[in-house]
Amino acid sequence: MKISLMQAFMIGLIYYLGNSTWLVGVGFYTVYRPLVAGTLVGLVLGDPVQGAIVGATINLIYLGFISAGGAIPGDPCLAGTLGTALAIASGLEPEAALALAVPIGLLGTLIWFGRMTVCAIFVHWADAYAEKGDTRGVMLMNVIPSQAFLFTISFIPVFLAALYGPSAVEAAISFLGQKVLHTLIVIGGMMPALGIALNMRAILKGNTIAYYFLGFFLSVYLKLDIVAVGAFAAIAAYLHMQFAKGGIADGKTA
Repeated sequence: MKISLMQAFMIGLIYYLGNSTWLVGVGFYTVYRPLVAGTLVGLVLGDPVQGAIVGATINLIYLGFISAGGAIPGDPCLAGTLGTALAIASGLEPEAALALAVPIGLLGTLIWFGRMTVCAIFVHWADAYAEKGDTRGVMLMNVIPSQAFLFTISFIPVFLAALYGPSAVEAAISFLGQKVLHTLIVIGGMMPALGIALNMRAILKGNTIAYYFLGFFLSVYLKLDIVAVGAFAAIAAYLHMQFAKGGIADGKTA
């Protein structure tokens, strides 16, 4: 499958929006996740179901993903966006796409740290306007140069990789042969265990263990689907946050 110029443009735009604040700041919590990014990429390429399958497979290794102190172990958005695009265009199975997405995600850390480093300069520019009492200048310094730089380092590489990458991947697979492809599928099949293990490590600490077993029993014994379990989880999370703040008294949260 050949990715057209417009499709490559849309894929690059999806990655940019996943990293920017234009979507009312929710891009990091939605498009940044491989499941969402993969579904959108699949929609652009005319196969949203396959995009969701590939994105969900890639998402498994990022279940324990955290960004502490501005440091990230990998870039889930780049792995989900570009990994899904290359997988669908090259006809790869989801497990093979997972093995391909891991190094792509590691390359994404270069974009992340480059962004964090350069954007620190714009903060000092905003400070200079703040000392002058120019609030409009502060606002502009926090939007225009940072977003222009982010667009340059995120959109352009993904646009070019989506446009020319599939042919390179197909040529590499043809050159390496089916044994290498089978090896990638086996490796990809094992990688979700890493994400699940990291997630379980976080769940089994503190007071969240009860919620884990609650979801398990709702699914196994009451045969509820994932949507119903998710609805109960949202209610339980709300109640937990309310009581964690000190309880509810007289109809008002503490």
